[in-house]
Amino acid sequence: MTKLKVTIAGIEFDARFEAAAPKTVAAFRAQLPYVSKVVHVRWSGEGVWIPLGETDFGVSYENHTSYPAPGQFILYPGGISETEILLAYGGVHFASKMGQLAGNHFITLTSNLDKLAELGPKVLWDGAQDIRFEEV
Repeated sequence: MTKLKVTIAGIEFDARFEAAAPKTVAAFRAQLPYVSKVVHVRWSGEGVWIPLGETDFGVSYENHTSYPAPGQFILYPGGISETEILLAYGGVHFASKMGQLAGNHFITLTSNLDKLAELGPKVLWDGAQDIRFEEV
């Protein structure tokens, strides 16, 4: 699978797509390079997210979880809450004001996982941070 570089708040991470989510990977890959902002989660614990409103990636559930591990990205395709991409940097129980959600685990960080511990508090206390996904 293609290797990725994900840069968040100036911190570079190597990453890989997850073979268990081929439709989600294909939909997201078509958007690369993808640039946005992350903000701290409100209900889910130790994570940052990209709120995407009514964005439709044209996918449903595959390889979905409510408990992503640190370094795992999930895409919630929308439904009872808005579409979003979430990155766990610590313990996450994925939820919204509507209750528990599940998202498709489609990207995993493979380097600099020790930097996740500084990323979460930075986003929490300093506000929205830049994020960029690109193939390498």
